[in-house]
Amino acid sequence: MALKKAVIKTDRKSGDKEISVLFNPAEYSINDSANYADKDVPGLGGPITQFVSGAASTLTMTLYFDTYETDPEGGNKTKNNGLLLDIKPTDVSLQTKKVAGLTRIDGKLHRPPICTFQWGKLSFRGVVKSVNQTYTMFMDDGMPVRARVEVTFQSVLDDDLNMKESPFESPDRTKRRTIREGMQLWNLAWEEYGDPELWRVIAQENGMMNPLRIQPGQVVKLPAL
Repeated sequence: MALKKAVIKTDRKSGDKEISVLFNPAEYSINDSANYADKDVPGLGGPITQFVSGAASTLTMTLYFDTYETDPEGGNKTKNNGLLLDIKPTDVSLQTKKVAGLTRIDGKLHRPPICTFQWGKLSFRGVVKSVNQTYTMFMDDGMPVRARVEVTFQSVLDDDLNMKESPFESPDRTKRRTIREGMQLWNLAWEEYGDPELWRVIAQENGMMNPLRIQPGQVVKLPAL
């Protein structure tokens, strides 16, 4: 079976819409994370950790380029019978700059292109966040012929996902809730508004001088925001 080459596909309107890698990466890493914030609530022994948002995933890898022993199209210098082909070394930066160019604004898109790194079952959609080029071999005249390029892709959300409503939408009308055993106002603020610090809004609405002295069975008003 022929070796399947990885490819970077872009949404460019012109220029290189696909960039084939010269050598498949030896490894890659994918990083996923989330953003949290600590909220200080009076009367508690520690802060409440509140989910803020998901963070963009990143795909990081090192790509290798060689235009001394291989031609720019990825072929090697030997025929099937082992005889050397007469291929003249070329400037490897002409290849590496194609990847670096993915960080720059496309004139027709008015932004850098959105890319998809495709290799086998891996399909990572995002933008190229950073490119670090290191040249490791040179001809006598200083022309670089080998390089490694460290690339970081950052995921982007689909437009449809960006339009999804927040799971914590402010109510559009005043509501009433009954206090349960062990419940505090910050619990209500978290459940209703997604922010425990908004307990002050509930306390003010209900004219509470000491919001810690609420009782089970007590009915409180939750104002619209």
